[in-house]
Amino acid sequence: MTDLSQPLTDAPAVPDARGRTAELHALREQARSGPSEKATAAQHAKGKLTVRERIDLLLDEGSFHEVEPLRRHRATGFGLEAKRPYTDGVVTGWGTVHGRTVFVYAHDFRIFGGALGEAHATKIHKIMDMAIAAGAPLVSLNDGAGARIQEGVSALAGYGGIFQRNTRASGVIPQISVMLGPCAGGAAYSPALTDFVFMVRDTSQMFITGPDVVKAVTGEDITQNGLGGADVHAATSGVSHFAYDDEETCLEEVRYLLSLLPQNNRENPPTVATEDPAGRRAEALLDLVPADGNQPYDMRRVIEEIVDDGEYLEVHERWAANILCALTRMDGQVVGIVANQPQSLAGVLDIHSSEKAARFVQMCDAFNIPIVTLLDVPGFLPGVDQEHGGIIRHGAKLLYAYCNATVPRVSVVLRKAYGGAYIVMDSQSIGADLTYAWPTNEIAVMGAEGAAGVIFRRQIAAADDPDAMRARMVKEYKAELMHPYYAAERGLVDDVIDPAETREVLIRSLAMLRTKHADLPSRKHGNPPQ
Repeated sequence: MTDLSQPLTDAPAVPDARGRTAELHALREQARSGPSEKATAAQHAKGKLTVRERIDLLLDEGSFHEVEPLRRHRATGFGLEAKRPYTDGVVTGWGTVHGRTVFVYAHDFRIFGGALGEAHATKIHKIMDMAIAAGAPLVSLNDGAGARIQEGVSALAGYGGIFQRNTRASGVIPQISVMLGPCAGGAAYSPALTDFVFMVRDTSQMFITGPDVVKAVTGEDITQNGLGGADVHAATSGVSHFAYDDEETCLEEVRYLLSLLPQNNRENPPTVATEDPAGRRAEALLDLVPADGNQPYDMRRVIEEIVDDGEYLEVHERWAANILCALTRMDGQVVGIVANQPQSLAGVLDIHSSEKAARFVQMCDAFNIPIVTLLDVPGFLPGVDQEHGGIIRHGAKLLYAYCNATVPRVSVVLRKAYGGAYIVMDSQSIGADLTYAWPTNEIAVMGAEGAAGVIFRRQIAAADDPDAMRARMVKEYKAELMHPYYAAERGLVDDVIDPAETREVLIRSLAMLRTKHADLPSRKHGNPPQ
């Protein structure tokens, strides 16, 4: 019979608390360091940072708290049981950016190529749920090879959970996708569901079907960057809002964007102190905009004159260049600006510019960002391609976005504002809280030349000198219906203002509207044009 009062000399030694703690630190260090130095060197050789180097650049120093660093997959078969690295290829957690909480998940390409498996997906689901519950922004650092083929349909189901949470979080917390490597197939839909997409040239690509599949199906031969690189998506497809040359610059700009956004849809964006006087006159505006409506100018220079210290973050800078969308501050308050760009296609509205502005207006409205609209628009772009491409449907997206927005909205007519495009660009008739115009404004159904040609076509045709008659009728039409005070006399604009006072007028108007409250009818959701 065993004497229980005596120790079992042949029993295995049980580590004490210090031993267990040392073991814990060793495991955590193993998880932090990654699979091997060789894998890290291979990542750097591609011009890419490691997952933790990226997180260190994104978040404030020392603020990162990791969640489930010791998670490992439980899959078997195809050699997976022999490879069970900690983190399972994705690092998740939270930290701060400029002192405010931000949640993050980041793929580790060194582990299974960043491919998503069941455990990997579960970690992402958890951090997304935490971000939604905490009401804080979510940033994803994407560098993965898609679904983990060895885990079959379980990996695909993981993507479904991500998409569902992207949709649930939409308009509730800011979601930012940073593309730092490949993103192919169904994985590309998660970034497409988020508010902003950042890409890095040469190292990040997004596509549904890769170059090999494209060549096999269509015969087209194209590189990965040519098919879905940063420049393609920033300038041609409009999938990417921002594109940069390196990861360091990209992640610094993500931090800047976060400084302009609220934590969630229940808060206002952060206010910062500024030394730029609210009442500063912008004398340069008197010369920036030509009185001749046919002469182009750069609307960016107008924006620089009216915002704090001339600083702003342009969204979709290279896509649909005939309209500008920017986040900025006026008197320290965050403002979204939508402006026609006469330097590109004379500032007309077309399919792409309507989509671009509509999405921006919706984002601003979701996150309590007031909207300032600067108008100089000659109309919608005519053409068979535009009509057949659905300009009616796409133009209606911008109209719907403005009509649906309840944030403070102030518009300024700088020069031309013709036809349906004038109505769509946040006119008073669709709910702008305040509308102003410069003395150079021309608000009308169409340009004087076109209008005179329609109204006086018989007189012009019957005249001995049709050109002289046309010129006289154009002058008469302008004098009667297009003089600078015609709209003000009829209450279609609230005031005609000195261009140099535009900054002061806008800041004063936005300050008054800061407590604006708008009730919406009870409904599940609207049915915007698609």
